[in-house]
Amino acid sequence: MDPFIFLFSLGGPEVIIILFAILLLFGGRKIPELMRGMGKGIKEFNNARATIETELKEGMKEVEEKNKTEKASQEK
Repeated sequence: MDPFIFLFSLGGPEVIIILFAILLLFGGRKIPELMRGMGKGIKEFNNARATIETELKEGMKEVEEKNKTEKASQEK
């Protein structure tokens, strides 16, 4: 078995230790600000992803329509 598989698997005790370390490093007052910032970052990332996805789909539709019109003009 690959030893790197277990590198990123987090269980209950590991999550508790990580949360405790965050609490010690940032303190109880900074955690809400930190979470708010993370939430904003995730929201911006999802918005950017959705925008790119719609632009790609629109571009693919345009290419398909262009190919259809070229085929139709070649058949005449």
